[in-house]
Amino acid sequence: MTNNDIFKKLRVAHKLRDEDIIKILALVDFRIGKSELNAFFRKEDHPKYMECGDQILRNFLNGLVIHLRGPMPKKGEKKSSTPEKK
Repeated sequence: MTNNDIFKKLRVAHKLRDEDIIKILALVDFRIGKSELNAFFRKEDHPKYMECGDQILRNFLNGLVIHLRGPMPKKGEKKSSTPEKK
């Protein structure tokens, strides 16, 4: 399974559009254009197909964690989401 396959499957599983993926990558200060992004999702025999490198997939995964969980608290800060006692 290639990085492109993993990227495609994550895109479908999380129901992400191009704009969502661009915003997720921006969370980790990684900028990418829509046309470059679409090249990863093309078929391998397409002339504008581009292989997804490890760096892009790694940045997407790191951004996805932030997107789904929120940013990591800074050292010394406690999480504000403590369970309430009833």
